[in-house]
Amino acid sequence: MYMTVTHQVKVTVEPAFDPDRSDPDEGSYFWRYDVEIANLGDRPVTLMERHWRITDADGRQQEVRGPGVVGEQPTIKPGESFRYASGCPLATPSGMMFGEYRMVGEDGKSFDVAIPAFSLDSPHGSRALN
Repeated sequence: MYMTVTHQVKVTVEPAFDPDRSDPDEGSYFWRYDVEIANLGDRPVTLMERHWRITDADGRQQEVRGPGVVGEQPTIKPGESFRYASGCPLATPSGMMFGEYRMVGEDGKSFDVAIPAFSLDSPHGSRALN
């Protein structure tokens, strides 16, 4: 599990390799990840946009931007959280992701909340000790 707090918003990510949606013989690997966004502040916040940076084991990078998450732009009240699940395909057996959410407070001001960097590991990748 990976976690970070920015502007009193806590983002927790738990990735898991999905063998049922992966085909290593075809160079296709899939991870699902669960995200919890918790409002630790005293005012509501609304998640407006997402921005992901994804890097595979060969160093290929892709960026994903868009409104909200899973078709929603949730407003999260103080002391509450929003959870969702999503997924990521890669052509290599490992990689990493990180990014940020663009949030808007009730005062109309926007700010970015960090999504912690997290590792995408499968049992098909080689392990190296540093």
